[in-house]
Amino acid sequence: MKKLVSVAGLLLLLLVLGACGAEEDQAADKLAAAPIKAEEPEVTGNPSIEVTDLTGQTLTFDKTPSSVATLSSGDLDVLLALGIEVAGRPTVQGPSVEGLEQVAEIGNPHQPNFEKIAEINPEVLIAAPSFKQHEENMERQGTKIVYTAANSVEDIQNTIELFGTIFDKEKEAQTIQDKIASEIQKNTEQKADPVRTLLVYGAPGTYLAALPNSLSGNLLELAGGENIASDFPNEEKYPQYASLSVEKIIERNPEMVMLITHGEPEAVKTAFEGEMLKNPAWKNLDAVKTGNVVVLPSHLFGTNPGTKVVEALEVMKESLGQVK
Repeated sequence: MKKLVSVAGLLLLLLVLGACGAEEDQAADKLAAAPIKAEEPEVTGNPSIEVTDLTGQTLTFDKTPSSVATLSSGDLDVLLALGIEVAGRPTVQGPSVEGLEQVAEIGNPHQPNFEKIAEINPEVLIAAPSFKQHEENMERQGTKIVYTAANSVEDIQNTIELFGTIFDKEKEAQTIQDKIASEIQKNTEQKADPVRTLLVYGAPGTYLAALPNSLSGNLLELAGGENIASDFPNEEKYPQYASLSVEKIIERNPEMVMLITHGEPEAVKTAFEGEMLKNPAWKNLDAVKTGNVVVLPSHLFGTNPGTKVVEALEVMKESLGQVK
């Protein structure tokens, strides 16, 4: 009897093993028929950031820079608008931007304070193209130079986009760009008859005419003005400006003269008018006879206004509107 049970148990075991073997064979067949997936590489760290600045220079960052300094008030304005902390700010006359009193001053585009820049040693320094002569020294200490420009509204828009990409603030940058574009469109939808205008940039003793390829020239065009110096030959060192030609100015008889300066507005205006009055014909210009000689706000026109470029356009448009 025991032998019969053993034989029956053996037969049952063989049946189970056979079934398992069949299932394993079927599973193996299915596995062989299934497409082979390539192993996906494990992603580690952040992807590198590659940008092209406003001089056409390409820069690559392994990660979002942790510190930045700037020599320009306009670029500082853009950085702050994007919510980016700064390690160094430009040295300016008058009160500093609220909340930045403790941030190191590092000079301006014309007089950089290299000692202070080396002291804070930022990963990124925002500068104008004129700073290129110092580029090698900065890069030697590990600082990358990002160059910006502000010769048009488009330049400022491109700078906002550039900073947004470098500092991982793309969404914030797009919001600011859209707002500026909307305000510019609103301010340029209706244009009156062009007002013949002379834009003068200078300080006592030195005066230049701003050309259409300057920011003030671009704003004048957007505001509906006619730049009487548009065909003046540009200065080699300052391609956005031209030497004043009193003969041509008198010939073209501007209805409006706008002065742009870094210095004391009234002192510049008085000195400029005194210089021009050496030529008696100056008194006969329409702009002089009607009192349409104005000094534009230095924080909007004497330097890069950054995100306040719309405010600059509004001031320009309002000034042109005073001409009857």
